[in-house]
Amino acid sequence: MQGFFEGFEAQQVDVGNGISLFVRRGGKRGAPPLLLLHGYPQTHAMWQRVALRLADRFELVLPDLRGYGRSSKPPGAADHANYSKRAMAADIVALMRALGHERFHVAAHDRGARVAHRLALDHPQAIDRLCLIDIVPTLQMYERTDMAFAQAYYHWFYLIQPAPLPEKQIGADAPWYLRWTLSGWGSKGIDYIEPEALADYEQGFCNAEGIHAACEDYRAAASIDLEHDRTSRAAGQRIACPLHVLWGARGVIARLYAPLDDWRAAASGPVTGRAFDAGHFIAEELPEPTADELAGFFAA
Repeated sequence: MQGFFEGFEAQQVDVGNGISLFVRRGGKRGAPPLLLLHGYPQTHAMWQRVALRLADRFELVLPDLRGYGRSSKPPGAADHANYSKRAMAADIVALMRALGHERFHVAAHDRGARVAHRLALDHPQAIDRLCLIDIVPTLQMYERTDMAFAQAYYHWFYLIQPAPLPEKQIGADAPWYLRWTLSGWGSKGIDYIEPEALADYEQGFCNAEGIHAACEDYRAAASIDLEHDRTSRAAGQRIACPLHVLWGARGVIARLYAPLDDWRAAASGPVTGRAFDAGHFIAEELPEPTADELAGFFAA
């Protein structure tokens, strides 16, 4: 059995503006580059089992987003702009260029998928094909807020409260909060998470800087990100590249939204997709089917 990220190398990459991203690289050098982006409250480690299955077909790049894992965690700005999806997408473009990739595929989950959505709007020339996992557009979700959404996604309203309220409360027992979040959004408790991955999540999240950075990510989503999204909508910006969307049949997205319809309204290119028999953490709950789905889409 292969070891955790066996065959992958790890490094810190300076992407400018005082930000350094931790990244793992592996797979087949010279093959099509595939960027894998994680969500909250995780790190690149969520992709380990998927990455090992894709390593013979793609050159893989797995970073920790700004504010997560072993990447830089700057204090939040007054307007939260340094945790905007625009800033985080710019980090990713700079990272990929530093690694020699001007154009690449992207598969992204949760918060990483929101970064990837903004990346597709701000840097359309950079993305060949895009897969977004278990989200619909942020602006749409906020504009359609009702009691069912507010109860299911309580954290969208809790984490945006002014500092230091959520930071202090979460920090009182961060490991418990992390595990409770991971078990509450999946469909298998936390048994689906590899021990090495869980340890990586704890290292990145369970400290004052990690908790604050995650809150800033959500504060940006409820403020400056919405401004950027409204400006893009008014300008008629839509995702131009081929888009594939996946969602968990047992999750909130499946229950409250129509993902294919919602993403077709946000895209000008072809949109395909389907549900998986999973909760929110599809790549970890079903790594082999996820890898097969990504390989088929990105090889098309």
